[in-house]
Amino acid sequence: MILSTFFSFLFSASGPAEVPMMSPNGSIPPIHVPPGYVSQVLEDNTGVRRVVVTPHSECYPPSYSPALSPSHHIHPPYLTHPHFIPASHTSYYPPVSPGDMPPHQFYQHRLPPIYPEEIIPLYNVSTFMGHEEYCKPPPKKLKQPVERTALSQVTSTLSSSYKNTTACTTTANGYGKSHSSPGGGGGGSPGNKRPDRRARGSPKHSDTEPQDHDVDTRRVQAVPSGMDKPQVSNVQSRSALVSWTSVSVSGSSGRVPYCSYELQLKDKGRDGKYKVVYSGEELQYTLTDLRPATDYHVRVSTVCNSVKGPSSDARAFTTHSAPPDTPLPPRLSHRTKSSLTLQWKPPADNGSKITNYVLEWDEGKKNSIFREYYVGHQRHCKVMRLCPAVGYTFRVAALNDIGTSGFSTEVVFNTTGSLPQTSLPPRLAQAGPSWVRLEWTRPNSCSIEEVVTYTLEMQDETKGLDFQAVYSGLELNRKVETLKRNTQYKFRLITCSGEWRSAPSSLLVCKTTSDRPGPPVNPAVNAVTYHGFCVTWEPPQDDGGSGDLTYVLEISEGNLEESQWMTLYRGPERKHLCEDLKPATSYFLRLSCVNVGGQSLCSDDLTVRTRIPPPGRCQPPSIVGDVKHKEMTLQWDGPLCGEESENVEFSLEMCAMEEGLEPMEVYCGSKTECTVGNLLPGTTYRFQVCAANSAGYGPYSESVEISTAAGPPGQCSPPAINVTSHTCADVTWEVMSSGIDISEYRLDWGCDLDSLELVYSGTETCFQIFNLEASTDYCCRLQAVNQAGAGPYSDLVTCRTPAAAPDVVSGFRHVDHPLNPTENEPFSHSTCLALTWDEPHCNGAEITSYSISMGDRIITTRSVTGHIIRDLLPDSEYSLQIRAENEMGPGPFSQTLTVRTRPLPPSPPRLECAAVGPQSLKLRWGFSSRSQLTDDTTYILQMEDRNQRFVVVYRGPSHTFKLQRLSESSRYRFRIQAVSEAGEGPFSDTYTFCTTKSLPQTLKAPRVVQLEGNACEVTWESIPPMRGDRISYVLQVLGGRDSDYKQVYKGDETSFQLSGLQWNTDYRVRVFACRRCVDTLQELCGSFSPSAHFNLRRSDATLAVEADITRVPIGKTLSDEQFAGLIVFGVASLSVLMAFLLQLLI
Repeated sequence: MILSTFFSFLFSASGPAEVPMMSPNGSIPPIHVPPGYVSQVLEDNTGVRRVVVTPHSECYPPSYSPALSPSHHIHPPYLTHPHFIPASHTSYYPPVSPGDMPPHQFYQHRLPPIYPEEIIPLYNVSTFMGHEEYCKPPPKKLKQPVERTALSQVTSTLSSSYKNTTACTTTANGYGKSHSSPGGGGGGSPGNKRPDRRARGSPKHSDTEPQDHDVDTRRVQAVPSGMDKPQVSNVQSRSALVSWTSVSVSGSSGRVPYCSYELQLKDKGRDGKYKVVYSGEELQYTLTDLRPATDYHVRVSTVCNSVKGPSSDARAFTTHSAPPDTPLPPRLSHRTKSSLTLQWKPPADNGSKITNYVLEWDEGKKNSIFREYYVGHQRHCKVMRLCPAVGYTFRVAALNDIGTSGFSTEVVFNTTGSLPQTSLPPRLAQAGPSWVRLEWTRPNSCSIEEVVTYTLEMQDETKGLDFQAVYSGLELNRKVETLKRNTQYKFRLITCSGEWRSAPSSLLVCKTTSDRPGPPVNPAVNAVTYHGFCVTWEPPQDDGGSGDLTYVLEISEGNLEESQWMTLYRGPERKHLCEDLKPATSYFLRLSCVNVGGQSLCSDDLTVRTRIPPPGRCQPPSIVGDVKHKEMTLQWDGPLCGEESENVEFSLEMCAMEEGLEPMEVYCGSKTECTVGNLLPGTTYRFQVCAANSAGYGPYSESVEISTAAGPPGQCSPPAINVTSHTCADVTWEVMSSGIDISEYRLDWGCDLDSLELVYSGTETCFQIFNLEASTDYCCRLQAVNQAGAGPYSDLVTCRTPAAAPDVVSGFRHVDHPLNPTENEPFSHSTCLALTWDEPHCNGAEITSYSISMGDRIITTRSVTGHIIRDLLPDSEYSLQIRAENEMGPGPFSQTLTVRTRPLPPSPPRLECAAVGPQSLKLRWGFSSRSQLTDDTTYILQMEDRNQRFVVVYRGPSHTFKLQRLSESSRYRFRIQAVSEAGEGPFSDTYTFCTTKSLPQTLKAPRVVQLEGNACEVTWESIPPMRGDRISYVLQVLGGRDSDYKQVYKGDETSFQLSGLQWNTDYRVRVFACRRCVDTLQELCGSFSPSAHFNLRRSDATLAVEADITRVPIGKTLSDEQFAGLIVFGVASLSVLMAFLLQLLI
């Protein structure tokens, strides 16, 4: 009674309630619930057990989402239960259903107090039903009336909610707006009372009753059908593409209703809950934000006019593995002055085991440059040899077989201890060109027993601003070598002990000394005169590290071994002018330079010689031998002997006696004789000569006038050309009027200057040229000859021959295939001729057309070198000629070409089907009706494939062909073509032939089993349906004195009982199968099976008779039971015999 009152109070409350229950022994006491309800025991992760009271049968409306349950503060293990609604003091409506809520949001709210034992009833459970339980039947009526008011109210609420659930008000994000009314929030404590209590998100009865009829009408009009499994493709580690096929839904009114699809996903086992991840009209959806290496199940359903159809079967798939997730930052577990011990937690491995961890640090430099410190599979590391009171930055990453995760967030840890005092800077003890020696002192704070290590760091600004360690040890001095001379360096000192490391000391700036410079380079002498010269040089390649140099120039006269060096110049300049020297005298020079490091070596000796004075006047030139008309030989004497006469060159100048002409140099050399050529005949010239040496030119000699002898004739006037035709031209010229006797004229003719050839030589003043080419440029020139020689050529004269008709066409021939075929006009060797030829010479005018003569017929073509003559007679001979035409007229005809057309190709034969089988067709064909075919005729048989393309199945001379491996009762299309020497004939019309249906297979001999009395049962093997056609069986019996088999059974069964048989009578039975064709209503019967022989005898044992194929008598055949009994009897006898023998032996 107490428990009944408790449930009355429990279900009369305004909302769900939590009731703690205590058990003294830790077990759950027996709980009695009202009729129609059941109790379930659930246990969470903390070990607390809850007793959940739910209705025995539930039915949820399709338009109400279980997301409206106030389950935001339920512990995660109970979120998967759609009816678990704990008490809450605050209304909460999540934006999505519980299945769609991300896992990280399950823990964002405070958990309610949990007791050792709880009973949590459910209130208004019909409002929290999911789509999967929509089709469950409503709760059955109770056999006994319920007297409790609270329980009747719950039942009324359940029925009213189910009735009005399809008429919910318009929602935002899929949830009703009626939650904002006072008192309409989530369930409160058991003691709270509300005046109006109805299903959350559902309107009152007055608002929804008019809409019930419309909802029922939509359900009747369009009910979506089931869908196939969705297809999953392009599976990655965090995404996958899901696609599905559409369904056809039609209503009773004939209109196609509006349909959409809902894609549901779950990532747990088969007992997990699905969540809707997509709703729309598309037939595919890309799943994102998946977890790597996780098993998922997807299914799809159709929603038409708010009516949801059944879900498809689930499709399972597994995402690929991926690199690990980014780990959390490492944490500090222990630290000292010189070490840090770090630990980190492993991240999610995403399907591939983590093989290594990478720990990086910045070495305490705070420059965001990280270096690897540890790589391994351990999840802890001890970083040692650190400085006290210094912060170090660390980060960690995880590796697996797939790849490397990202680095964790950077974290800074500091070592313990305080900084020691700053070290004193080092001191410069001594410096050299490439080294410095530094010293330092031991810190006063260090004891004598303490081992102190000193690190000397140097900064070389030429290599960067970073300090590099050049020494680390226990000494108090160090010589730093391999330095650059005259270069500034910075040094600092760091003191290290076993437990601390000091900060760097202040900087010591020192500089290396300079070195002795090298000798000056590239000494050179210029502006040499009779009494002086100028010396220049370049600075040394090695200045010793110092830019301040002083140059020393020394000179020596005459013999280098006997003379002494004199300092001629000392200063910073790099050139010097030497004056007051002797002419034509040799001098030796050398250079050196001096800086603070010392004096360099001397450069190589340089030899210089002063110039000599120019030479004196030469003697006038004189003639040697006879004077010719174009050349003469002259000679002269040099200046007086002396130093200036050595290495003397002579310059001979010539000038014609005409006014306004300047003299020109005709010879320059050391000889005193030369020959002057290219002179004009009968012309007077004036000559003079001068000498020159290294100092310059001397004065010219007196001039001498000399005349040349008479020469050959002069240049002729240009000839005149008269072109009479395109192959002939007349050339004429005038006689020279200078009075010189001309021995002959020479005429050169050609197409250009390089191709000129002598075509006439004689005393005539005209000449006719033949065999010229039409429309060609020609040129000619004339030359006169006398006893003195040939005169110069006249100016070049050009002309052009006129254009003419084309030449004869060559290469006129017949080809098998046209060079430029056209698709619009077919080509046949029987009625067409393909001709081609070589283009002839056009003779200056472009060819406009060609004329082909074929008997009395003239065919005109374009200016192409090929043509096809059509509409000819088959197997006929033709004589052809061709000529070319241009604007000047037609050219001559070519030689006669005799060609012959081919006979007509054979026409296709008639195709017939000679034999038809279920899997074969035998085709045959005869001769063509158009022309008699020869023995060399080849036939090409083609069959249409599934892509409606014809493929060749036979090629050969035979007139029959049998196709195998065909499908029964199928149509096949064929066409045939005949090919002979005349060519390929046309294809025939398409023939369609159909294979027959297959007969049922022959059955094995039936099996006969004798029954009680004079009856027996006959059984036989079954045959599956053939291409949708049913199989029936016919049983025939031959017995007694009958000579023919009689049909005793026909049907679909594989057994039949024969009764009324005679004793001791031989019977034979056989069976065959029949195929009932659905499309043609024809019945195809197979062959008879082997007969089975049996004889009925009066015996109590059951007789099984096998098929008597070989007709062996029944008495000689043992059954299985008889054979087994015989074996048992033999074994028993053998055992008794062995026992008897053993007894005798003992």
